[in-house]
Amino acid sequence: MTIPSEMKALLLVGDGYTRTPSGSALEAMEPYLEPGSIAVPAPGPGQVLIKVSLASINPSDVAFIKGQYGQPRAKGRPAGFEGVGTVVAGGEEPHPKSLVGKRVAFATGLSNWGSWAEYAVAEAAACIPLLDTVRDEDGAAMIVNPLSAIAMFDIVKQEGEKAFVMTAGASQLCKLIIGLAREEGFRPVVTVRRDEQIAMLNELGAAHVLNEKAPEFEATLREVMKAEQPRIFLDAVTGPLASAIFNAMPKRARWIIYGRLDPEATIIREPGQLIFQHKHIEGFWLSEWMRQFRDRRGPAVLEAQKRFSDGRWSTDVTAVIPLAEAMARTPAELAKPNGKVFIRP
Repeated sequence: MTIPSEMKALLLVGDGYTRTPSGSALEAMEPYLEPGSIAVPAPGPGQVLIKVSLASINPSDVAFIKGQYGQPRAKGRPAGFEGVGTVVAGGEEPHPKSLVGKRVAFATGLSNWGSWAEYAVAEAAACIPLLDTVRDEDGAAMIVNPLSAIAMFDIVKQEGEKAFVMTAGASQLCKLIIGLAREEGFRPVVTVRRDEQIAMLNELGAAHVLNEKAPEFEATLREVMKAEQPRIFLDAVTGPLASAIFNAMPKRARWIIYGRLDPEATIIREPGQLIFQHKHIEGFWLSEWMRQFRDRRGPAVLEAQKRFSDGRWSTDVTAVIPLAEAMARTPAELAKPNGKVFIRP
């Protein structure tokens, strides 16, 4: 195919990191992005150029464009960490030319040429050739949430306890983990902010769904912690909610933080628990997991594709927004619960 010299994209306005953090909600696109046309990038050694079919929006994308993620912004480059598309060109070897013509799920990560554009550059090693049975909506969300779900559920299984805790229970990631847990007889205890999400998550396989806004939340939480004795806490929220959960958990609990949806201060209510109850606080970052557990990556990718192909997993879609409408529509669509938002170039 003929590759044009220019492309449309959503370009980063800021550079590096912010000095004024502003929380996890995307109140508007304009302070962080602007629509524009730029030259189509050329892939470097070990990289490929991808014609983007669909790009996902994750909480990590919002943190990144606001300068609050663990990776600096590059002003004037397209945003977007993840997507699906067709490889149209490869840089110098090793191996990228073998991907040309294939539909792939991809992560832009280190390239700084994001997926919210007509074309994106990705490391060939960060591309996953997709089965024909995987939808574009699932392919565009194939890496961040599915691989995180498998990786974090591995931690739960290694701990040995059947019960475990998750915040942001209605998120796409948590729903994937709940599906894994149900199949293997584990008992997820999850928190939500809306009563209407409770029945849905119970049906998926959650053992307990607690509304953090309910007046009796902390009393119910203590009862559930006492009955279930969970040791693993997978936390996307932090703040007062996570503090309350960790405080109520039993000895040898591990608080694993992978997001910060709540900008409020996170307080350790009883620091002595870290000493006398052997509790631990740690972080999870998928990029680090993929570097550390290279042998697990291939099987995890195949497992995720099979699950999307046979219907055990599916991506709940809130909206697919044309690139030309993304500046105006994205914040309102992201504010809706229970599904993912995509950008279509």
